[in-house]
Amino acid sequence: MNTQNTSAGTKPDLPLEIAHLLLIDVVGYSKLLVNEQIEFLQELNQIVRSTECFRAAETSGKLIRVPTGDGMALLFFHSPEEPVRCALEISRTLQNHPHIQVRMGVHSGPVNRVTDVNDKTNFVGSGINVAQRVLDCGDAGHILLSGHVAEDLAEYRHWQPYLHDLGECEVKHGLRLHLFNVYKDNLGNPQVPEKLKRGKRSKQASAVRPISFPRWPKIALVVTLLVSAAALVISSLIFSHRVSAPPSTSALPGAIATAFPTPIPEKSIAVLPFENLSDEKKNAYFADGVQDEILTGLSRVADLKVISRTSTLQYKAGAKHNVREIGKALRVAHLLAGSVQRAGDRVRVSAQLIDAQTDTQLWGERYDRDVADVFAIESELAGKIIAQLKSKLSAQEKAAIEQKPTADLVAHDLYIQGKTLIATSAFSTPLVESLSEAVRLLNQAIERDPAFALAYYQLAQAHDQFYFSGIDHTPARLAMADAAIQSLTRLRPNSGEAHLALAKHLYWGYLDYDYAREELNVAQKSLPNDALSFEILGFIDRRQSRWAESTKSLERAIELDPQNSAFLKQLADSYVCLRHYADAERVLDRAIAVAPKGSNMRAYRAAIELYWHADPHPLSSTIRAIIAEDSREAKNIAQLWLEVSLCERDFDGARRALAALPIAGCYDDFIPFPRIWCEGVVAQMRDDKAAANAAFTTARNEAAKLIVDQPHYAEALCVLGMADAALGNKEDAIREGRRAVELVPVSKNAIEGALLIRYLAVIYAWTGEKDRALKRLDEAAKIPSFLSYGELRLHPRWDPLRGDPRFEEIVASLAPK
Repeated sequence: MNTQNTSAGTKPDLPLEIAHLLLIDVVGYSKLLVNEQIEFLQELNQIVRSTECFRAAETSGKLIRVPTGDGMALLFFHSPEEPVRCALEISRTLQNHPHIQVRMGVHSGPVNRVTDVNDKTNFVGSGINVAQRVLDCGDAGHILLSGHVAEDLAEYRHWQPYLHDLGECEVKHGLRLHLFNVYKDNLGNPQVPEKLKRGKRSKQASAVRPISFPRWPKIALVVTLLVSAAALVISSLIFSHRVSAPPSTSALPGAIATAFPTPIPEKSIAVLPFENLSDEKKNAYFADGVQDEILTGLSRVADLKVISRTSTLQYKAGAKHNVREIGKALRVAHLLAGSVQRAGDRVRVSAQLIDAQTDTQLWGERYDRDVADVFAIESELAGKIIAQLKSKLSAQEKAAIEQKPTADLVAHDLYIQGKTLIATSAFSTPLVESLSEAVRLLNQAIERDPAFALAYYQLAQAHDQFYFSGIDHTPARLAMADAAIQSLTRLRPNSGEAHLALAKHLYWGYLDYDYAREELNVAQKSLPNDALSFEILGFIDRRQSRWAESTKSLERAIELDPQNSAFLKQLADSYVCLRHYADAERVLDRAIAVAPKGSNMRAYRAAIELYWHADPHPLSSTIRAIIAEDSREAKNIAQLWLEVSLCERDFDGARRALAALPIAGCYDDFIPFPRIWCEGVVAQMRDDKAAANAAFTTARNEAAKLIVDQPHYAEALCVLGMADAALGNKEDAIREGRRAVELVPVSKNAIEGALLIRYLAVIYAWTGEKDRALKRLDEAAKIPSFLSYGELRLHPRWDPLRGDPRFEEIVASLAPK
């Protein structure tokens, strides 16, 4: 029930939910006798109910069954994988019932619960309608997917071989649906549906072909990170309670060119993606590697300004681009474009140096050599470009450029794949799956070449992310990162990568800021154009309350990576902590200009009005607009959706946000609140004490497990304290909350320390210790933190303090002036 007031004579909108739908109907149903129809449906119901996927979803309460006359609709609410797995399992079971012929359609979209004439719950909405249209295009045995679902599944490697692009199918009212056929291991129907054979499909061949996801649009644009591989991942994690940094799926060249008024340096360059001209598309990683090595070599030159690969990936190889606009957007005077063609043991690499201001080619070169010489080609190209730009090149820089990463090309391909997975881990697939696969690939690369130093660098990156993100916050994981860094240091003791890897490890693993800062200073001498080193320096300064220095470092990172919306988000985070909301809005406007359709940034920008002026309406309306445009985006903005729903006391909105919330949990920065915690908060909101207690008990048990092996894990202690406070375990809650603050004081970590003080204030408030709660809250309000006027005015967590003049005085101190 929505508790918001509605004006007289108006009705609230129907509650919207995002469902993953599987529609099933019996082929030839209308030709059956009535008795046969009943028997077929009864048998089909038994078959469906016996499947493991059905039972699991039903047990968890995440499944709705709706009869459709000649079949049924199954509505799942957890993952788009669920209906597809269920369809395959049903198809397998039906092999033992050949007399029942069905077709199935899958789609994800918005649905509304309604009460029918029999006072039973039914569902309507565009999600149901589109799923029916998908189903109508199939024949017996087909499992057809809408393009939305196929794109979601294509983010997972294990699904890609079974997704087959059928092109477009025209359905009712002239609507064209992009469809995919799923079949594997004799499950499904590999034939092209008759409806598609007969119809005219726009720009599609009539034969079924395996789905092909071009590397650059999917990997490059979604992730926006390779050279500074950790930057986006860490940016998305550092303040994940606000918003994850969005994939740059629709960046506008030149969008933030005016952000940097300084003149464009003459000795500046961006290396654009190299086009893969090889017949075998699997050589895309090989082409990526060529670009990566050339860019890496150039970035070692202190006399050059070299743009990070994050900002160049959006300029897809082979597509037409406005050179002048790219130059303005990236703030460079020169561009390097090229192509790679590999055939057997031969490789052809072509490159052109272009004046970005006049769009004229200054120099070009083509190399036809044995593929084993590719690294020599890359270092030669870098050397000639440096000469063309008349840049100073030290002996140390020249030696670093000419040093081969490995002699094993297979190992290098594995390395590039692992590096890409680390870059994409925060966005394209679940973090744990991407990092696990990256570790596997990098270990394979190291097995082939134990002296592959850069593979150890990336391996340390993956292990440190496991630890820092809270996925595996154990000493064993830190030891794995440490071992990789030791191998890297042994192989390249004086390299910038060795010092940068150690700096990241000291910061992420031990919060040893001073030692990490020393290592960063050394790393920057060898890696002068590495934006990540400046971003991490900005993070360290921020956690040490050196806000001005932090801003300067983050601006430098943005200068080297101007199209990286994650860096812009981090700068906005700083302004939010300082409660300089106008500056935060300005920076977020720049980020939205880079990626106008990025749902996360749009929602974050709207949330500023909630924090600043206690106005939730811009955020709630923006969320509705985003979901109306693309329901798949609900999962990316679910946490902000839940936050604003709580502030508006909108139970229906909170329930829908909870349904969209990723299974990983509802972390507040790095405080590892599990998903069940948010379920408890929503139950608490609707005054369902039994459900709330059950959820908080489970959350408490999960937090307690983390503490067993990691008694000094302050963030987990905070979760444990909050759960105990919610359950009425007063003494335990206060002890745990105080211990968390003692372990990570503000003097040690200005971000986490302030957050832990805030939650200790909540613990005191929930356990009836109002005086101590107000004392801690006053402390949190007087230091830079994410505590805001809007939160204190509207969030239910502070209800126990409302009405106390001291609380109202603290609220007023944060009010906009």
